Amino acid sequence: MSTLAQQLVNGIQSGAIYALIAVGYTMVYGILRMINFAHGEVYMTGAMVAWLGTSQNWFGVASNPSVVSVALLIGCAMVTCMALGVLIERLAYRPLRHAPRLIVLITAIGVSFLLQNLALILFGADPKTVPLTWRTLQLGAVSLSVGQLVLLVASLVFMAGLQLLVKRTQFGRAMRAVSEDLQAAALMGIPYDKVIVGTFALGATLAGAGGAMTAIFVGAPVTPYFGFMPGVKAFVSAVLGGIGNIPGAVLGGLLLGVIEALVGGHPTLSTFRDAVAFLLLITVLLLRPTGLLGRPLQEKV
Repeated sequence: MSTLAQQLVNGIQSGAIYALIAVGYTMVYGILRMINFAHGEVYMTGAMVAWLGTSQNWFGVASNPSVVSVALLIGCAMVTCMALGVLIERLAYRPLRHAPRLIVLITAIGVSFLLQNLALILFGADPKTVPLTWRTLQLGAVSLSVGQLVLLVASLVFMAGLQLLVKRTQFGRAMRAVSEDLQAAALMGIPYDKVIVGTFALGATLAGAGGAMTAIFVGAPVTPYFGFMPGVKAFVSAVLGGIGNIPGAVLGGLLLGVIEALVGGHPTLSTFRDAVAFLLLITVLLLRPTGLLGRPLQEKV
Protein backbone atom coordinates (compact mmCIF):
# COMPACT_ATOMS: atom_id res chain seq x y z
CA MET A 1 0.00 0.00 0.00
CA SER A 2 2.87 2.38 0.81
CA THR A 3 4.41 1.72 -2.61
CA LEU A 4 1.07 2.46 -4.27
CA ALA A 5 0.72 5.75 -2.39
CA GLN A 6 4.27 6.75 -3.36
CA GLN A 7 3.62 5.95 -7.02
CA LEU A 8 0.39 7.97 -6.96
CA VAL A 9 2.24 11.01 -5.61
CA ASN A 10 4.99 10.60 -8.21
CA GLY A 11 2.34 10.26 -10.91
CA ILE A 12 0.51 13.42 -9.83
CA GLN A 13 3.82 15.29 -9.93
CA SER A 14 4.57 14.12 -13.48
CA GLY A 15 0.96 14.73 -14.47
CA ALA A 16 1.10 18.31 -13.22
CA ILE A 17 4.04 18.99 -15.55
CA TYR A 18 2.29 17.30 -18.47
CA ALA A 19 -0.78 19.43 -17.75
CA LEU A 20 1.22 22.68 -17.78
CA ILE A 21 2.59 21.80 -21.21
CA ALA A 22 -0.69 20.35 -22.51
CA VAL A 23 -2.70 23.53 -21.90
CA GLY A 24 -0.39 25.28 -24.40
CA TYR A 25 -1.19 22.70 -27.05
CA THR A 26 -4.89 22.87 -26.34
CA MET A 27 -5.16 26.69 -26.29
CA VAL A 28 -3.37 27.07 -29.63
CA TYR A 29 -5.44 24.29 -31.17
CA GLY A 30 -8.64 25.79 -29.81
CA ILE A 31 -7.96 29.07 -31.63
CA LEU A 32 -6.02 28.11 -34.77
CA ARG A 33 -6.86 24.40 -35.18
CA MET A 34 -3.14 23.61 -35.39
CA ILE A 35 -0.68 21.65 -33.26
CA ASN A 36 2.44 23.53 -32.20
CA PHE A 37 4.91 20.64 -32.10
CA ALA A 38 7.69 23.06 -31.10
CA HIS A 39 6.00 23.46 -27.70
CA GLY A 40 8.14 20.77 -26.06
CA GLU A 41 11.25 22.76 -26.97
CA VAL A 42 9.78 25.81 -25.22
CA TYR A 43 9.59 23.61 -22.10
CA MET A 44 13.25 22.66 -22.67
CA THR A 45 14.16 26.35 -22.95
CA GLY A 46 12.65 27.03 -19.52
CA ALA A 47 14.78 24.25 -18.03
CA MET A 48 17.91 25.56 -19.79
CA VAL A 49 17.33 29.06 -18.43
CA ALA A 50 16.97 27.59 -14.92
CA TRP A 51 20.27 25.73 -15.30
CA LEU A 52 22.00 28.80 -16.77
CA GLY A 53 20.73 30.96 -13.93
CA THR A 54 22.07 28.63 -11.24
CA SER A 55 25.40 28.11 -13.03
CA GLN A 56 25.83 31.90 -13.25
CA ASN A 57 24.44 32.43 -9.71
CA TRP A 58 21.67 34.82 -10.78
CA PHE A 59 20.04 36.51 -7.76
CA GLY A 60 22.41 34.50 -5.54
CA VAL A 61 20.32 31.37 -6.20
CA ALA A 62 23.33 29.03 -6.11
CA SER A 63 25.32 30.61 -3.27
CA ASN A 64 22.38 31.56 -1.05
CA PRO A 65 19.13 29.98 -2.31
CA SER A 66 15.93 31.50 -0.98
CA VAL A 67 12.25 31.64 -1.88
CA VAL A 68 12.79 35.00 -3.57
CA SER A 69 15.84 33.97 -5.61
CA VAL A 70 14.21 30.73 -6.81
CA ALA A 71 10.98 32.58 -7.68
CA LEU A 72 12.95 35.21 -9.62
CA LEU A 73 14.80 32.49 -11.53
CA ILE A 74 11.53 30.77 -12.47
CA GLY A 75 10.17 34.19 -13.46
CA CYS A 76 13.16 34.72 -15.78
CA ALA A 77 12.50 31.35 -17.41
CA MET A 78 8.82 32.24 -17.87
CA VAL A 79 9.60 35.64 -19.43
CA THR A 80 12.20 34.10 -21.77
CA CYS A 81 9.75 31.43 -22.91
CA MET A 82 6.97 33.99 -23.32
CA ALA A 83 9.23 35.98 -25.67
CA LEU A 84 10.15 32.77 -27.51
CA GLY A 85 6.46 31.88 -27.94
CA VAL A 86 5.73 35.32 -29.41
CA LEU A 87 8.73 34.99 -31.75
CA ILE A 88 7.62 31.55 -32.95
CA GLU A 89 4.10 32.82 -33.68
CA ARG A 90 5.31 35.94 -35.49
CA LEU A 91 8.05 34.35 -37.62
CA ALA A 92 6.89 30.77 -38.19
CA TYR A 93 3.11 30.54 -37.95
CA ARG A 94 1.60 33.92 -38.77
CA PRO A 95 2.82 33.89 -42.41
CA LEU A 96 1.24 30.42 -42.78
CA ARG A 97 -2.09 31.18 -41.15
CA HIS A 98 -4.04 30.46 -44.35
CA ALA A 99 -1.69 27.77 -45.66
CA PRO A 100 -2.68 24.08 -45.90
CA ARG A 101 -2.47 22.28 -42.56
CA LEU A 102 0.23 19.91 -43.77
CA ILE A 103 2.58 22.84 -44.44
CA VAL A 104 1.93 24.24 -40.95
CA LEU A 105 2.59 20.80 -39.43
CA ILE A 106 5.90 20.46 -41.29
CA THR A 107 6.86 23.98 -40.19
CA ALA A 108 6.11 23.13 -36.55
CA ILE A 109 8.37 20.08 -36.72
CA GLY A 110 11.05 22.20 -38.40
CA VAL A 111 10.88 24.82 -35.63
CA SER A 112 11.22 22.01 -33.08
CA PHE A 113 14.41 20.70 -34.73
CA LEU A 114 15.74 24.26 -35.07
CA LEU A 115 15.34 24.95 -31.34
CA GLN A 116 16.93 21.61 -30.42
CA ASN A 117 19.97 22.31 -32.58
CA LEU A 118 20.28 25.90 -31.35
CA ALA A 119 20.38 24.57 -27.78
CA LEU A 120 22.96 21.99 -28.88
CA ILE A 121 25.19 24.73 -30.34
CA LEU A 122 24.79 27.08 -27.38
CA PHE A 123 24.93 24.65 -24.47
CA GLY A 124 26.40 21.39 -25.80
CA ALA A 125 25.05 17.86 -25.56
CA ASP A 126 26.17 17.01 -22.01
CA PRO A 127 23.36 16.63 -19.44
CA LYS A 128 23.17 19.56 -17.04
CA THR A 129 21.63 19.52 -13.58
CA VAL A 130 20.63 22.34 -11.26
CA PRO A 131 22.81 21.91 -8.12
CA LEU A 132 20.10 22.60 -5.55
CA THR A 133 19.05 20.07 -2.91
CA TRP A 134 15.76 19.89 -1.05
CA ARG A 135 14.88 18.45 2.34
CA THR A 136 12.75 15.29 2.25
CA LEU A 137 9.46 15.18 4.13
CA GLN A 138 7.96 11.92 5.38
CA LEU A 139 4.17 12.14 5.16
CA GLY A 140 3.02 8.80 6.49
CA ALA A 141 4.17 6.18 3.99
CA VAL A 142 5.00 8.78 1.34
CA SER A 143 8.38 10.48 0.89
CA LEU A 144 8.15 13.90 -0.68
CA SER A 145 10.85 16.52 -1.06
CA VAL A 146 10.12 20.16 -0.32
CA GLY A 147 10.88 20.86 -3.99
CA GLN A 148 8.27 18.35 -5.16
CA LEU A 149 5.70 19.84 -2.80
CA VAL A 150 6.41 23.35 -4.10
CA LEU A 151 6.14 22.08 -7.68
CA LEU A 152 2.72 20.55 -7.00
CA VAL A 153 1.39 23.66 -5.25
CA ALA A 154 2.80 26.03 -7.89
CA SER A 155 1.36 23.93 -10.72
CA LEU A 156 -2.05 24.00 -9.05
CA VAL A 157 -1.82 27.79 -8.66
CA PHE A 158 -0.80 28.25 -12.31
CA MET A 159 -3.64 26.08 -13.60
CA ALA A 160 -6.22 27.72 -11.33
CA GLY A 161 -4.96 31.13 -12.42
CA LEU A 162 -5.26 30.14 -16.07
CA GLN A 163 -8.84 29.02 -15.56
CA LEU A 164 -9.70 32.30 -13.85
CA LEU A 165 -8.05 34.26 -16.65
CA VAL A 166 -10.01 32.40 -19.32
CA LYS A 167 -13.35 32.64 -17.50
CA ARG A 168 -13.20 36.03 -15.77
CA THR A 169 -11.07 38.45 -17.81
CA GLN A 170 -11.65 40.38 -21.01
CA PHE A 171 -8.72 38.61 -22.66
CA GLY A 172 -10.18 35.25 -21.67
CA ARG A 173 -13.55 36.16 -23.17
CA ALA A 174 -11.78 37.27 -26.35
CA MET A 175 -9.94 33.94 -26.46
CA ARG A 176 -13.19 32.02 -26.19
CA ALA A 177 -14.83 34.18 -28.85
CA VAL A 178 -11.97 33.66 -31.31
CA SER A 179 -12.01 29.94 -30.51
CA GLU A 180 -15.73 29.72 -31.32
CA ASP A 181 -15.60 31.70 -34.58
CA LEU A 182 -12.60 33.78 -35.64
CA GLN A 183 -14.45 35.60 -38.44
CA ALA A 184 -17.40 36.54 -36.23
CA ALA A 185 -15.00 37.72 -33.52
CA ALA A 186 -13.20 39.92 -36.04
CA LEU A 187 -16.50 41.43 -37.19
CA MET A 188 -17.31 42.26 -33.57
CA GLY A 189 -14.08 44.24 -33.28
CA ILE A 190 -12.02 41.72 -31.32
CA PRO A 191 -8.30 42.15 -32.24
CA TYR A 192 -7.78 38.50 -33.08
CA ASP A 193 -4.09 38.92 -33.99
CA LYS A 194 -3.40 40.13 -30.45
CA VAL A 195 -5.48 37.29 -29.03
CA ILE A 196 -3.55 34.71 -31.04
CA VAL A 197 -0.12 36.05 -30.08
CA GLY A 198 -1.30 36.37 -26.47
CA THR A 199 -2.39 32.73 -26.51
CA PHE A 200 1.03 31.62 -27.76
CA ALA A 201 2.69 33.78 -25.10
CA LEU A 202 0.50 32.38 -22.33
CA GLY A 203 1.04 28.76 -23.34
CA ALA A 204 4.80 29.29 -23.67
CA THR A 205 4.93 30.99 -20.25
CA LEU A 206 3.32 27.98 -18.56
CA ALA A 207 5.59 25.55 -20.44
CA GLY A 208 8.60 27.59 -19.36
CA ALA A 209 7.43 27.45 -15.75
CA GLY A 210 7.07 23.68 -16.04
CA GLY A 211 10.56 23.28 -17.49
CA ALA A 212 12.19 25.51 -14.89
CA MET A 213 10.42 23.78 -12.00
CA THR A 214 11.34 20.33 -13.32
CA ALA A 215 15.02 21.32 -13.48
CA ILE A 216 15.02 23.11 -10.11
CA PHE A 217 12.73 21.00 -7.94
CA VAL A 218 13.08 17.52 -9.48
CA GLY A 219 16.73 17.83 -10.51
CA ALA A 220 16.14 16.26 -13.91
CA PRO A 221 19.21 16.37 -16.20
CA VAL A 222 18.66 18.90 -18.98
CA THR A 223 19.80 18.30 -22.57
CA PRO A 224 18.77 19.87 -25.91
CA TYR A 225 16.32 16.96 -26.30
CA PHE A 226 14.88 17.37 -22.81
CA GLY A 227 11.53 18.57 -24.12
CA PHE A 228 10.87 15.93 -26.78
CA MET A 229 9.29 13.13 -24.75
CA PRO A 230 7.42 15.39 -22.27
CA GLY A 231 6.14 17.33 -25.29
CA VAL A 232 4.82 14.16 -26.91
CA LYS A 233 3.24 13.00 -23.66
CA ALA A 234 1.66 16.41 -23.11
CA PHE A 235 0.17 16.21 -26.60
CA VAL A 236 -1.26 12.79 -25.69
CA SER A 237 -2.65 14.37 -22.50
CA ALA A 238 -4.36 17.10 -24.53
CA VAL A 239 -5.91 14.52 -26.87
CA LEU A 240 -6.91 12.30 -23.94
CA GLY A 241 -8.73 15.12 -22.18
CA GLY A 242 -10.19 16.61 -25.37
CA ILE A 243 -7.92 18.89 -27.36
CA GLY A 244 -9.19 22.46 -27.30
CA ASN A 245 -10.56 22.00 -23.77
CA ILE A 246 -8.36 23.43 -20.98
CA PRO A 247 -9.83 21.42 -18.05
CA GLY A 248 -9.58 18.38 -20.32
CA ALA A 249 -5.85 19.00 -20.85
CA VAL A 250 -5.32 19.20 -17.09
CA LEU A 251 -7.34 16.03 -16.50
CA GLY A 252 -5.52 14.22 -19.31
CA GLY A 253 -2.12 15.22 -17.93
CA LEU A 254 -2.93 14.01 -14.42
CA LEU A 255 -4.42 10.74 -15.69
CA LEU A 256 -1.43 10.02 -17.90
CA GLY A 257 1.02 10.83 -15.11
CA VAL A 258 -0.72 8.53 -12.62
CA ILE A 259 -1.14 5.64 -15.09
CA GLU A 260 2.48 5.99 -16.20
CA ALA A 261 3.72 5.96 -12.59
CA LEU A 262 1.66 2.88 -11.71
CA VAL A 263 3.01 1.02 -14.74
CA GLY A 264 6.55 2.22 -13.98
CA GLY A 265 6.28 0.92 -10.41
CA HIS A 266 5.18 -2.56 -11.52
CA PRO A 267 8.10 -5.04 -11.44
CA THR A 268 7.31 -6.63 -14.81
CA LEU A 269 5.71 -3.72 -16.69
CA SER A 270 8.18 -0.96 -15.82
CA THR A 271 10.01 -1.27 -19.16
CA PHE A 272 6.79 -0.25 -20.92
CA ARG A 273 6.45 3.04 -19.00
CA ASP A 274 6.99 5.28 -22.03
CA ALA A 275 4.78 3.10 -24.23
CA VAL A 276 1.74 3.86 -22.03
CA ALA A 277 1.27 7.29 -23.61
CA PHE A 278 1.16 5.88 -27.13
CA LEU A 279 -1.18 3.04 -26.12
CA LEU A 280 -3.52 5.59 -24.52
CA LEU A 281 -3.38 7.78 -27.64
CA ILE A 282 -4.35 4.89 -29.92
CA THR A 283 -7.11 3.76 -27.55
CA VAL A 284 -8.62 7.25 -27.27
CA LEU A 285 -8.52 7.84 -31.02
CA LEU A 286 -10.28 4.52 -31.62
CA LEU A 287 -12.92 4.71 -28.88
CA ARG A 288 -13.47 8.42 -28.22
CA PRO A 289 -11.70 10.67 -30.74
CA THR A 290 -13.01 13.84 -29.06
CA GLY A 291 -11.38 12.92 -25.73
CA LEU A 292 -12.89 12.68 -22.27
CA LEU A 293 -14.18 16.26 -22.08
CA GLY A 294 -14.03 17.24 -25.74
CA ARG A 295 -16.91 17.86 -28.10
CA PRO A 296 -17.21 17.20 -31.82
CA LEU A 297 -15.86 20.00 -34.01
CA GLN A 298 -18.41 21.36 -36.46
CA GLU A 299 -16.76 22.36 -39.71
CA LYS A 300 -18.42 25.05 -41.85
CA VAL A 301 -19.05 24.21 -45.49
